[in-house]
Amino acid sequence: MSYSLDDLAKDIRSALKKAPIAECAQEVCGYVARALKDENFLALNLPDRKEGEPPRQVLYEDPELGFCICGHVYHGEAIGNPHDHGPSWAIYGQAKGTTEMTDWTIVKQGSGEDPSLVEPAQTYTLKPGDAHFYNVGSVHSPKRTEPTRLIRIEGSNLDHITRSNIKAA
Repeated sequence: MSYSLDDLAKDIRSALKKAPIAECAQEVCGYVARALKDENFLALNLPDRKEGEPPRQVLYEDPELGFCICGHVYHGEAIGNPHDHGPSWAIYGQAKGTTEMTDWTIVKQGSGEDPSLVEPAQTYTLKPGDAHFYNVGSVHSPKRTEPTRLIRIEGSNLDHITRSNIKAA
């Protein structure tokens, strides 16, 4: 039986109503991994995008809890700078291709106009089927050198979030 976007949203909502994300992150990652293994789910929610369309598309936004399910489709190279998601958490679920992810450690906390300075702590590869949780304040940077597709669950719609000012040391 196919796993639908509605099924994923219901499962995430159920988990988040039982416990805070820090306590249920592995359960939610399991639901994301299930979606990543469903070819029908991927075909429906991560279709080809036309040139010039933004890579990120909000597929679902929960009206009660505020979490979002987003589909990302990158046609080529996409290299991100170190960032967090402000007061939100995120789960990255790799569907196609690979993402080299680097986690960063804050070595100097910023204030006012001064950015927080970070140094790389570890680098690893997200492969198809992998789901990885980034808690509030987790600094990371993705590197994609080939076409990739992923599902990202956001604790809050990042369109409405101010992220921290972060720079590599």
